Amino acid sequence: MSERDETTIPAQAPTGTTPGARLARNMVFYTVLRLLMVVALTLLIIGIGRVAGVDVPVLVAAIFSVVVALPLSMILFTRLRAEINSDIAAVDSGRREKREDLRRRMDEA
Repeated sequence: MSERDETTIPAQAPTGTTPGARLARNMVFYTVLRLLMVVALTLLIIGIGRVAGVDVPVLVAAIFSVVVALPLSMILFTRLRAEINSDIAAVDSGRREKREDLRRRMDEA
C-alpha cells in the first residue's frame, strides 16, 4: 500500500470495531428488541383477554401490540436509537471522505 492509501483508511472506534460493524450490530439488536417487545405485548394482550373471559384472536392482539410497541420503543430505546444515528453519521462521513478522495484521484489522473 502506498502512503496515500494508508491515509484513507477510516479510523476505528475506541471499541475496536468499525462504524459499519457497530451500526449492523446495533440495528440487529434494536430489531430483535422491538420484535421481542411485540411478542411480549401480544402475549400480554391475549393473557389479559383470557383473564377477562374474552378470547382475543392472535392476529388482533399482534396488530394492537405493534401499534403500542412503536411509541413505547421510541421511549424505552432512546439511547440505542441515538447510537444508531451516530453510527449512521459516521458511516456516511466515511463514505463521503472516500468519494472525495476518489474524485481527487480522478482529477489528478
